[in-house]
Amino acid sequence: MESSGDGLLPAAGRSSKPWARQSLGLVAITAGYNTIEAVVAIASGLAAGSVALIAFGLDSLIELAAACVVLWRLRIEFEGADELDHAERIEQRARRFVGWTFLALAAYVTADVVLTFWRHERPRESLIGIILAIASAIVMPVVAWGKLSAAAALQSRALRGEALETLACAWLSLTLLIGLAANAAFGWWWADPLAAAAMVPWLVREGLEGAKD
Repeated sequence: MESSGDGLLPAAGRSSKPWARQSLGLVAITAGYNTIEAVVAIASGLAAGSVALIAFGLDSLIELAAACVVLWRLRIEFEGADELDHAERIEQRARRFVGWTFLALAAYVTADVVLTFWRHERPRESLIGIILAIASAIVMPVVAWGKLSAAAALQSRALRGEALETLACAWLSLTLLIGLAANAAFGWWWADPLAAAAMVPWLVREGLEGAKD
């Protein structure tokens, strides 16, 4: 990165400004969408007794926190170099905190899945959850692609990492959709906790990567 008269931008200088604006806009959209996603997923998950929906909503809250940190970090990176070193230190601490939060969520989901199987708890159908999963599976890949393009143009590791998390959210959406649809269409109650269990490896991986930063 090199400093220009208008802030910290890559060597391309002024030509990078559109990419910088696009990246900030996309991360802001992600934060807003994750807020809605979390509220809808947790509320519908509690109403239906769905482990997968609740886990998906809690994951959205964690990703919201990560997106806010990256948004703040990018604003400093693109608008002024004076606080960049401080921003990088804060980002590292935030990623470590988020990492441990992912690990805690993985432990919670694992325990809840085990209890659900043990008690044979049958979640109710959740049309709202299915619609949410479909929407996220469509929206998240598009947003992730835009952020990856901007990250490549700006050579921003922070943005690229956040984009990959958004892409992973799309995969979690498909997993959630399969579990909810199987329960609704065929009465396979075990598909819901199984979908939640499928999220655990990703949660653990993200948690370990963040915690060791």
